[in-house]
Amino acid sequence: MPVDYSGTWDIVSNVNFEGYMVALGIDFATRKIASVLKPQKVIEQKGDCFTIKTFTTFKNYDVSFKVGEEFKEVTKGLDNRLCQTVVNWDNDKLVCVQKGEKKNRGWTHWIQDGELHLELFCGEQVCNQVYKRTL
Repeated sequence: MPVDYSGTWDIVSNVNFEGYMVALGIDFATRKIASVLKPQKVIEQKGDCFTIKTFTTFKNYDVSFKVGEEFKEVTKGLDNRLCQTVVNWDNDKLVCVQKGEKKNRGWTHWIQDGELHLELFCGEQVCNQVYKRTL
């Protein structure tokens, strides 16, 4: 049985978010606002079915998917692009590939030492975020 990602998670570190946003083509003003936000993730997992909600004081984003099933994703609230997205298991990691206008785009989630890790990538840019479970 895969690891259980369910819970509420608060960000504790965010490395190279600016570079990642530039690679996505996000405008300067939005990047400046986004760079000071402290996102919270709420993950609901039922087997291979996930809902991941990301909350900030500026914009919210949620996505629902079943592992292994491709779906159309509109990244509304992020860079507002249409992607063909698929998330698969790689051992206990969730690996997402987003095919669309931007090349080499996606993310990987995993839990290590009780922390939720998120690696976001677009083009040559990689952003690493770490979240701690809210008590």
